Amino acid sequence: MSGSGARLACPACGSDFPEETISVRCRSCGGLLEVRHPKQTLDGEALRQLFDSRVASEGSGSGVWRFREMVLSTDTPVSYPEGNTPLVSREAISAWVGCEVLLKHEGLNPTGSFKDRGMTVGVTQARRLGVSAVACASTGNTAASLAAYAAQAGLRAIVLVPSGQIARGKLAQAVGFGAQVVAVRGDFDACLAMVEDASARVGLYLLNSVNPYRLEGQKTIIFELLQQLGWKSPDWIVLPGGNLGNTAAFGKALEEARDAGLLRIARNPRIAVVQADGAAPFARSFAGGFQNRLRVNAETVATAIRIGNPASWDRAVRAIRWTDGVVISVPDEEILAAKAIIDRAGVGCEPASAASVAGVRRLVRDGLITEQETVVAILTGHMLKDPETLLQDHRVLEIDPTVSALEQALER
Repeated sequence: MSGSGARLACPACGSDFPEETISVRCRSCGGLLEVRHPKQTLDGEALRQLFDSRVASEGSGSGVWRFREMVLSTDTPVSYPEGNTPLVSREAISAWVGCEVLLKHEGLNPTGSFKDRGMTVGVTQARRLGVSAVACASTGNTAASLAAYAAQAGLRAIVLVPSGQIARGKLAQAVGFGAQVVAVRGDFDACLAMVEDASARVGLYLLNSVNPYRLEGQKTIIFELLQQLGWKSPDWIVLPGGNLGNTAAFGKALEEARDAGLLRIARNPRIAVVQADGAAPFARSFAGGFQNRLRVNAETVATAIRIGNPASWDRAVRAIRWTDGVVISVPDEEILAAKAIIDRAGVGCEPASAASVAGVRRLVRDGLITEQETVVAILTGHMLKDPETLLQDHRVLEIDPTVSALEQALER
C-alpha cells in the first residue's frame, strides 16, 4: 500500500505507529490510536476553495472523499457515495425546543445512518491493508453499514449483535447485504469485548468506532456542516451519545479545522452530548467533573445509544473539555416526545436521533442555550431504522370497504 505520510498515534502515552498498523490499540499502553496527518501544504483559504470546488465539479459525489486531504489519501475509495446530507430547519421543531435549530440529517446516508461516513473510510483502509474479513459489534446501524461496504469491497463481514436487542429493520439490512450475523446472549458491551478479543486472535479487522479510520470519516459531518454554513461555526453542536465515537470525531474535526485555518472566524462551537437516562454513564461522570469512568447496565428505547460502557470515553472527554462542552441525559419520554415532533414536521428520525433535539429543549429550558445562539442538532439515523418503536403506540384503523365506514373513521 502506498504511504500518505499519515501516522497512527497514541494520545495516552505518545507512541506512534505506521499507518499500515492493523491493531486499533497502542502496543505500549493499550490506549486507542488516532490518525495524525502531515501538516497541510495549503492554507485555509486554498483548502476552502478546493473543497468548495469539488461540490460543483463532483455533483452528487461523496461528501466524505471531498475532504480527502484531511481524511485518507487514496484514489480508490470504497464509496457508495455517502454524505451530502441536508441541513434543514422546521418552524414546528424550533418552536418546540424554544430556539431556532438546524438539523443535520445523517439518516439520509445510503444505509440510513451516519455510520456510512466512517465505514467508507474504514473499509477503504481494510482493503488497502489487504485483509480478507472485517468485523464489528453493533446495536444495528454499524452492522448495516459494515455489511453494505464490505459487500462493495468483496470482503467477508462478521457482525455480533446483542440477542433480542436489535431493531428488525437494521438486522434485515445486515442480513440482506450478506453479513454473517451472530446473536450474543449479552449486551452491546459484551459483544464489543468479544469481537475485539476475537479480532486480535483470528486476524479480523475491527471496524467499530474504536478504529481510528472510522473517526476520520465521521469527522466529515463537521467539515460538511461548516461548509454548509459558509465555513462559520455555530454556537452549539448537539448530538446523541452512545459509544461516543462521534463525540471524539467531532472534537478532532474542530481542532483540525482550526489548525488548518478552515474557519473564517476562529471560535469553537460548544459540543453538547445527550444520553438517555437509562444509558448515561458519560453524563453522570461529567456531573462529577469526569473524576471517574463509569459503567451502567444500559436500558433505553433508543437502541442505537443503549451502551453502558462507551469505548471512546477518553477521546470524548478531551472533546468536551476542549470545546467547553456539556453532557446531559434525558428520559425516554422526552426522547419519544422529540421524535414525535420531528416526525410530524415531515423530517423523521430513529429514537436515538431524537435525543439531540430533546437535549436542545432541555438546554434552552435550563438557560445554557439562548434564543440568539446558532444551534445544530445531529440526527443520526433514519425514521425506518426502528419501525417497531414507531408502530407500537400508533394503531392503524381497520374498516369495512364502504364509504360510510370511512366517514365514521374520519369523524373519530
